[in-house]
This record gives sequence, structure tokens and C-alpha cells, in this order.
Amino acid sequence: MHSIVIQAECGASKVDNIATMRRLIEEAARPGALVSLPEMWSCLGADRATKLDQSEALPTPGDPGQDGSAYRFLSDTARALGITLHGGSIGERVGDTLFNTTLVFGPDGRERARYRKIHLFDVTTPTGQGYRESSLFGAGDAVVTCRIDAPGGGITLGLTICYDLRFAELFLALRRAGAEAIMVPAAFTAETGRDHWEVLLRARAIETQCFILAAATTGAHRDAAGRTRLTYGHSLICDPWGSVLATAAEGDGFAAAELDMARLEQVRAGMPVLSHRRLV
Repeated sequence: MHSIVIQAECGASKVDNIATMRRLIEEAARPGALVSLPEMWSCLGADRATKLDQSEALPTPGDPGQDGSAYRFLSDTARALGITLHGGSIGERVGDTLFNTTLVFGPDGRERARYRKIHLFDVTTPTGQGYRESSLFGAGDAVVTCRIDAPGGGITLGLTICYDLRFAELFLALRRAGAEAIMVPAAFTAETGRDHWEVLLRARAIETQCFILAAATTGAHRDAAGRTRLTYGHSLICDPWGSVLATAAEGDGFAAAELDMARLEQVRAGMPVLSHRRLV
């Protein structure tokens, strides 16, 4: 399966961000591909009021006519280009509560899955910058996989978002649920990304023996207090052995690689770690 991770510098304007994503997807995609977008690409940064304004009340899957502009964009783009589109994540509004939510659309434009970020980023980085995602978002509680079709055969995706990357137990749960590729859309901070991003992605691939697809934001955006925040970029795809198949550096762009299912089966057969586990 041909896979693509999109990387972009995003801000608080959903209209502008949709235009950026449309350009990058159209440049990168080809029919039958699996395309992934970054975390919170529809509105990155800004204050709670702006995030609420740019978020969307998501429709019941299969119920047309209630969808917002980001939802329609993802659905229409998947259908128009004949791709499976993993929509990174967008702001989902449920009353006055926000969720950081992934959506997956098939080549027919129909929603295949949605996932709410479980682990919220409440940390202080080594440079002293503080983040408190729980002050803005609610947490999800469901482990989500979905089966997608592709030329030559299908693949089961496991869904995560950014800070989830640090919790190996979620990735193991996804593997046990049948995941063969795990999606990690992110807005990883520049401070932590330099030391942890690639190391953690490759570790999760090795532990789960899954492909890892990590689409990331890059560059600068403004937070609620008007401070400049930097995200790391360096989107990448790695195989079940932990080998990096493709990577982007900084700036808008994408990375692409073929997901070789025979390689996945070879790795799992040669080192059947899932059947060897004793403690979890």
C-alpha cells in the first residue's frame, strides 16, 4: 500500500488551513493511497473561544447534512481523489466540551472511524514552557482500530494522537486488537521532539511490529497568551522492524513509502513477541 504523511505549518484559521491541506494532498496523493494529516491541523494554537469557534459538532456517521467545513473537506477530498484519508485530528465540539478527534474516510467519502485522544498533554518542557491540554479538551476512553481496503489487500489501522505515543500500553492494546499500521498524527513540541520523537516512534514500531505513520505539524504558531510555540515536524514512516522508510525535515511537504505486508508477516513470524508476553 502506498502511504503518505502530510506535514504543514498550521495556524488558528480553519479556512487557511484547509487551503494548505488541499494543496499538499493534491500534490502528494494518488488513487488508492493512504494519506495522513497532522494533529489539530484545522486550528493550532489560539485561545479557547477561537478553538470552540473553529471546532465542529460531528455528525452521526452516515448522516449527511450536519457536517462542518473540515469534515466535508476530508470526506469530499477522499472521494474526489479515490484515497483513504486519515484526517489527523480536528477539534470536535460536544456542547461546551472540546475533544481532539481523529477521523478516517474511505475512497467513497464515507467515515470509517473516529478516535478521541486519550492521553492529554499536561507537562512542563525542559525549557520551562508549560502545556495543559486538559484545560481545553476532554479525554477519550476507547481503543479504536479500523479496517481499510486498498489495491492488493486491506490493512487494519490503529488510531492514536501525539502524546499517546509515550504510552506503550495503548500501542500494545492496538496490536492485540489487530492493528498492522498505527497512526500518530502530532503537533510535537520542538523541545521534546529533538530528543524523543524518532526514538519513541521507532520503539513503538519495534514493540508492536506494526508500521508507524506519523504526520506532524511544523514551524510556529501562537498560543492563547500570544506566545510563539514551535512544533518539530520531521514526519516519518517506519516499518515493523523500526527502520525509517521515509521522513520529512521541516516546512510544508510530505513523506511517502510503500507498506509491504509481506515484510510485516516476516518480522512477526521471525520474532513472535506478542505470544511471548508474560506481564501485560
